[in-house]
Amino acid sequence: MRPQKIDDAKLIEGLMSVLQSKGFEGASLNDLAKATGLQKASLYHRFPGGKNEIAVMVLEFVYTWIKDNIYLVLTEKGVAPATKLQRAIQHTKELYQNGEKSCILNALSLDSGLVAVGDQISKIMLLWMEAFTALGVEQGFTAAQAKAKARQSLVLVQGSLVLSKGLSDPSHFQKAMVDVKMLFTNE
Repeated sequence: MRPQKIDDAKLIEGLMSVLQSKGFEGASLNDLAKATGLQKASLYHRFPGGKNEIAVMVLEFVYTWIKDNIYLVLTEKGVAPATKLQRAIQHTKELYQNGEKSCILNALSLDSGLVAVGDQISKIMLLWMEAFTALGVEQGFTAAQAKAKARQSLVLVQGSLVLSKGLSDPSHFQKAMVDVKMLFTNE
């Protein structure tokens, strides 16, 4: 039997969806294969390192997504800070389907125990904070104020996703997006 073919975007989407909903320990290779449309053997062939390799690949995708949709947006030259912030907030809403999706960072940080996963999660969070710190400095806040606001923006997003999932109410995430905007409003 020939291995099934699937494009990378669909593959990542399926793998991330399972990891978001079931976490690292809760996701079985059967779940991951089913979500991607691949046979289990094809999944093993593509990821000989199993779930560990899958988790690292998904986090590499998230890092690239944060870099492209948050960092590069918030550090773009020649664009008004308010416009950059609005774009970054919109991208975040799209990523988490306006609070309907769980946070992949939370899902993988809870129970994987993998050093590579922890390192990648840290790298992603630091990139987020670097981007929002740059925005804050551009808005006229001191470096310390901007860094505190950047950290708070990450807490707002991550915490609201946990709250939205736990209470089955995405309005917590939606409110947090308004709060992130208010953090960086220089009025």
